[in-house]
Amino acid sequence: MQASDSSSRVTAFGRNVVGLAAALCCACLALPTAVSAKVFYSRSEAVALAFPSADRIEDETLLLEEAQVERVQSLARSELDSRLVRIYRGFKEDRLLGYAFIDVHNVRTLPEAFLVVLTPEGLVSGLRVLAFHEPLEYMPTSRWYRQFEEKSLVQSLRLGGDVHGIVGATLSARATTRGVRRALALYEVVLQNGQ
Repeated sequence: MQASDSSSRVTAFGRNVVGLAAALCCACLALPTAVSAKVFYSRSEAVALAFPSADRIEDETLLLEEAQVERVQSLARSELDSRLVRIYRGFKEDRLLGYAFIDVHNVRTLPEAFLVVLTPEGLVSGLRVLAFHEPLEYMPTSRWYRQFEEKSLVQSLRLGGDVHGIVGATLSARATTRGVRRALALYEVVLQNGQ
């Protein structure tokens, strides 16, 4: 009788261990999408890389007026998530090297963050992805991001027009195009017209 009780306890314990192991396996199978999210650069790393020859980088946070928000949204053809805007300026001695904005937005259901670097004249000089939380197969290549260089709002920056699309990553391409347009619109409304 005692051996039987001991045996049933061992069997129950074994079933619990097997059940726990199965649950852990299922959890691990679900991880690839979560693990595919990637943070490439911190904000400070990205800003330093945006202005490699700078001897100082200044940042300023502005609260946009309602009229500025409406103008930015009209130029960008997309919504601003916040009236707060942070602008980075790189300097070499007294010479302005350019501006940078960080744009954070959802691609499909998860966020992406990238830095848009502009020349003092308001042309895109580079994009740097800071974080991409969607599966990485939906992230455009660095070559695709380079097509925005030397662009301004003079171009229409329309996906399928002067911005090439990406098969299988249409939402990523659309989100990036909107983000670049927001940065260019902020430059025009806040920096170009505000100075």
